[in-house]
Amino acid sequence: GRALLVLLLSATVSLLGGLIFGYELGIISGALLQLQIDFHLSCFKQEVLVSALLIGALLASLVGGILIDRHGRRRAILVSNLVLLVGSLILTLARSFIGLVIGRMTVGFAISVSSMACCIYVSEMVAAHQRGLLVSLYEAGITIGILLSYALNYIFANVDEGWRYMFGLAIALTAMQFLSILFLPVNPVKLSSWDSDCQKGLIQLQDTEDRAAAKREPYKEKHYSFLDLFRTRDNMRRRTLVGLGLVLFQQFTGQPNVLAYASKIFYSVGFQSNSSAILASVGLGAIKVVATLVAMAFADKAGRRALLMAGCVVMAISVTTIGLTSRIAPLAMARDCKAATDPNASHSLAQHPLTPISSQPAVSPIPPALGAVKSQAGPGFAATRSLTKAFASAQSREVVPGSSLTQKRGLVGQAKEETVRSTGPPFGGAPWAEHMVLNWITLLSMMAFVSAFSIGFGPMTWLVLSEIYPAGIRGRAFAFCNSFNWAANLLISLSFLDLIDAIGFSWMFLLYGLMGVMAVVFIYLFVPETKGQSLEEIDQQFSRKR
Repeated sequence: GRALLVLLLSATVSLLGGLIFGYELGIISGALLQLQIDFHLSCFKQEVLVSALLIGALLASLVGGILIDRHGRRRAILVSNLVLLVGSLILTLARSFIGLVIGRMTVGFAISVSSMACCIYVSEMVAAHQRGLLVSLYEAGITIGILLSYALNYIFANVDEGWRYMFGLAIALTAMQFLSILFLPVNPVKLSSWDSDCQKGLIQLQDTEDRAAAKREPYKEKHYSFLDLFRTRDNMRRRTLVGLGLVLFQQFTGQPNVLAYASKIFYSVGFQSNSSAILASVGLGAIKVVATLVAMAFADKAGRRALLMAGCVVMAISVTTIGLTSRIAPLAMARDCKAATDPNASHSLAQHPLTPISSQPAVSPIPPALGAVKSQAGPGFAATRSLTKAFASAQSREVVPGSSLTQKRGLVGQAKEETVRSTGPPFGGAPWAEHMVLNWITLLSMMAFVSAFSIGFGPMTWLVLSEIYPAGIRGRAFAFCNSFNWAANLLISLSFLDLIDAIGFSWMFLLYGLMGVMAVVFIYLFVPETKGQSLEEIDQQFSRKR
């Protein structure tokens, strides 16, 4: 009975950790539409607000590892919950732009620490044959959290100061996670007390053979310094290579940016009303949730390596297809961020978020690119620029002081025509008709890409990272890889438009395809299979193998 309780609570902690993460990433997109009006935010300020979360998360990944290793995983999660409560309160009560930025940074710091601690804690709490399922549950939580945030963006879109409610609702989720972890035991893998914890029965969930083996040959906990990550001792250098390779390929296969094009692709297939924004975000969100559930089911059966390689192959094929089809039927991305200048003009629009204003499908409060927000799966994600692009569409409508709705329609219609290089009127599907088959191929490729990411790189990267390091340095090692993850994410999101200007859209996607192929080779050569092995066995296997 106690074992079952620990199992259920571990699952709850994992799921809630992911939910909070996904929710905080997704909620800013809807909140920005209102904040931009209430605080008269310029484009630069909007970018700062979006990046504040990333900066907080990057800071956390630099210092969070020490907290997790020194004070234990459970305490790290409790502390991160308290920090998150403070951050959410600052945001909910914010009266100035500075308050918002501090709140977002605090929240970013908290969710980054929590994400690392949750994955490590759960991987240590449960038996080898359930580890894949329960750590992947974190990823499932993220995808559900993002969907939840879009639903709430939609609900509060027309509520006065609705953004306060959006930020405030995170408090309830945080309190639930805080309470559920209070009932869980302290780390089973406490430094040098692994064996005694076994005898105390804290590792209830380990198989009897595991426990017998552990008693026969006590697992000696070693102490590591941070620099050991780069030394040959216990093959640590190879483990660091595996960890960094996975997080960097996860970013460089183009996940943050492929999704920034979601609404353009939906538009080109013929979803030309505002419902296409809802379709793009909610539809892709639902696909992500389903694919992550598939990954959870197979993580412990098929194994991590198989899912990673299969996911990469499908991702490489689908981005290459998008690259090739877009050579024939080009899609273009506008740099069109403009600030809200006149609050009255903006409000007239904010009150009718679903009236068709232009062919641009991002009129609804739900942003076009679900995954643009969730550039990665697992602990670190973000996409500053791709988020900003998602909002740019909304801002482009809020430009002209005191002009009537019809004039605005005309303006945005023109902007859209220039953007997509289409000649027909906004609602005439004529320009796309000749390439309809190709457009559908592009859309299906995109769905395949999203599914493949959510089955492979999404959950598996964090699962493998939580398994391959020895307990004594697991927190710092995970945080080290995580900081590269956030940094790569920022780099990719910020350089995307400049790269497209330099080499063109289709070449960009073909480049992502090439990275996908390289990722398959990397995983084949360097990433070991860890399914069904206890963390101690994985550690010993790594220490022996050259």
